[in-house]
Formats: sequence, C-alpha cells, structure tokens
Amino acid sequence: MSNETHESDVAFIRALAELLNENDLTELSVKREYGQDDTLNVRVSRRGETVTTQVSSAPAAPAVASAAAASAPAAAPVEPVDDPASHPGAVTSPMVGTVYMQAEPGAPSFVSVGQQVSEGDTLLIIEAMKTMNHIPAPRAGTVRRILIEDGAAVEYGAPLMIIE
Repeated sequence: MSNETHESDVAFIRALAELLNENDLTELSVKREYGQDDTLNVRVSRRGETVTTQVSSAPAAPAVASAAAASAPAAAPVEPVDDPASHPGAVTSPMVGTVYMQAEPGAPSFVSVGQQVSEGDTLLIIEAMKTMNHIPAPRAGTVRRILIEDGAAVEYGAPLMIIE
C-alpha cells in the first residue's frame, strides 16, 4: 500500500470522526474494499468526550488507532408506562363485546384523535349478543387517545379511549 493511500485513509477517518461529532452519533462503521486482498475496516465510536478510531486492513497496510480512556455514559432511566385505565379521562367498556368505530363498513368513524365531543355523543358501538350498543361520551372534551382498534374484542372495564 502506498503512502498516498495511507494519507487518504487518514483523511477519510478524520472525515468520519467529524461526521460523528456534527451529527451527534455514537458510532460509525465503514468497510472500504480496494482490491481482492486490500480492505480498510473503520469503526469510529464515541465514549464520553473521546472519539475512538480503529482501522484494520490487509497485512501490508499500517493501522491507525487512538485509545479511548473514558467509559460510556450511563443510560437515562426509563419512566414507567402509565396505565390508561387509571387516567382520569379514560372511557371504559361497560360490557364484553366487539368494538366498531363506525356505524357500518366504509362509513366515517364516530370520533378521531383531536376531535371535540359533547356529552352524549356516540363514541363507538359495542356489539354484544347480536345487539349494537352505542357508547356515549360520558363528558364533553377532546379525544386524546383511542386505545382500541375497530373489530377488537373488549372486556368489561377495558379502557377504550381518553377524553380530556
């Protein structure tokens, strides 16, 4: 491998390190193939404030590396997922059955996320024992989340949607 190729590889590695910093990435890995037995494998990773560069290539090529002294930063704690049934705006199923979001196939849905509803507006239908039961909005507000899918089976007390 010539000195010219070595210099272009060093420039390539520096460009990768800059790309890593500019885009706030934690790791980049690239493999360049120059010929049958001449390759350049580069892994640039960030640990803390230090950038690590590791290069390996065909036996005739020199290796360029800088050691990383800092350890990886600690991961952010994961927040627990809220139970939708305990949300104060949750609308729960009054029965066991199958949910339908529209009056008939192909019709528009009764409600959608972000829509304002008034108390008593039909939110959805639950079919139970071949009877179609319209489920009214218990209060006026905005539909924030729809927690079920059209055609899904629901149990008594299961959260259907959130109205705030």
